[in-house]
Amino acid sequence: MEKDRIISIPHLGRVEGHGGIEVEIENGKVTRVNMDIFEGSRFYEMLIVGKKFTEISAIVSRVCGICSAGHTLTSQMASENALGIKVTQRTEILRALLLHGEAIESHALHLGCLVLPDLLGYDGPLIMAKDYPAEVTVALNLKKLGNAIQELIGGRAIHPINAIVGGFGRIPTKAELLQLNTELQKGLDLSGALVDLFSKIRLPEYTTHTGIYAALEPKQDRYSYLGDYILTSDGVKRPIAEFRNICHEKVVAHSTAKQSLYNSQPFMVGALARINLNWQFLGGKAKDAQQKLIPNLPSHNTMHNNYAQMIELVHSIERSLQLIKMLVENGLEHEEPIKYEVKAGKGIGAIEVPRGTLYHYYEFDDEGRIVDADIITPTAQNLANVEKDMRGAVEALINEPVKAIRSSLEHIARAYDPCISCATHLVEVKIK
Repeated sequence: MEKDRIISIPHLGRVEGHGGIEVEIENGKVTRVNMDIFEGSRFYEMLIVGKKFTEISAIVSRVCGICSAGHTLTSQMASENALGIKVTQRTEILRALLLHGEAIESHALHLGCLVLPDLLGYDGPLIMAKDYPAEVTVALNLKKLGNAIQELIGGRAIHPINAIVGGFGRIPTKAELLQLNTELQKGLDLSGALVDLFSKIRLPEYTTHTGIYAALEPKQDRYSYLGDYILTSDGVKRPIAEFRNICHEKVVAHSTAKQSLYNSQPFMVGALARINLNWQFLGGKAKDAQQKLIPNLPSHNTMHNNYAQMIELVHSIERSLQLIKMLVENGLEHEEPIKYEVKAGKGIGAIEVPRGTLYHYYEFDDEGRIVDADIITPTAQNLANVEKDMRGAVEALINEPVKAIRSSLEHIARAYDPCISCATHLVEVKIK
């Protein structure tokens, strides 16, 4: 086998956005591993400069059609943090329900249509569907369920219009919530079929190194996508306002997305990071799924991010049922709009979206207009770790045929479920 070679994947399929992979081997050693992101820079921080706080979330939700609810709510929470707005308990419940809808939709799509073809040996979901029609149908029905939650709570399935700074424009009726409750019960039963399928698949282990994981600490001792503190697997706990002490961003020549390092080291965010750090808060069927899929934690197999998403999918369905019960029992009567004063200030919002922790940081002038913004997405945080995992895989498989190495690189990239469009921004804005 030749000692010097370049392994190139010009276009990575079955991920959101446009990217590729290039590996260079010289004298039998891996000298370069690039996760190339060549999608055009979005400059979305620049787009919101000068905009009022009431306009921002509608703009940043357009960053992505998959995680638009997460961007919307993180943006609104950052504005509320800057203006000193405290929302009601009902708003918190509705926001949590909207986020669980996003998680159900995103995880179901990724697992059923983007990852399963890799694990079952197919080139794509359409070919796979011929042999696994029931499983693909289950995944698509679960995605539809996640969309239904977002449509009811957010006003539509993508780019929500019902969530506003301080609350929601329209509150769902009891009848609508009970109908959704019925669909969620069906979805919980359906999710068991996917858990069973994944439990029968032996995920490859391309790398065995330990890593650093980061995620929000859940509120109220339950597995949650909301939190006020950042946890890392080396035992550090920081308030979300100190997010830049976790995410040290840098520009790399081969990518229109920044990369992030923590203490000069790559780190991982996302479902596996959350499960590794917060597994003790799982309950019900999600706990059963965790014990079935990843009984030994923490896991350092990147491919287990797929298992972790499956566990979270079950959890999000179960938790949505609990949240609907709380909404119905607490009442859906009209609430007076929250009163607040528009003033200059700084605010941070942080949410665990499907691919990891999302941060929005804003500075406002005394008219409530943006003068500075910083948005750090999960994929941008993960990219350095993706390259680290790819390097480890190539080093382990260096004497294998190129086809096997290429497959491992694609599998690792898709295991992270990258959202490339969210990650492509290279601008820092400061208007004086």
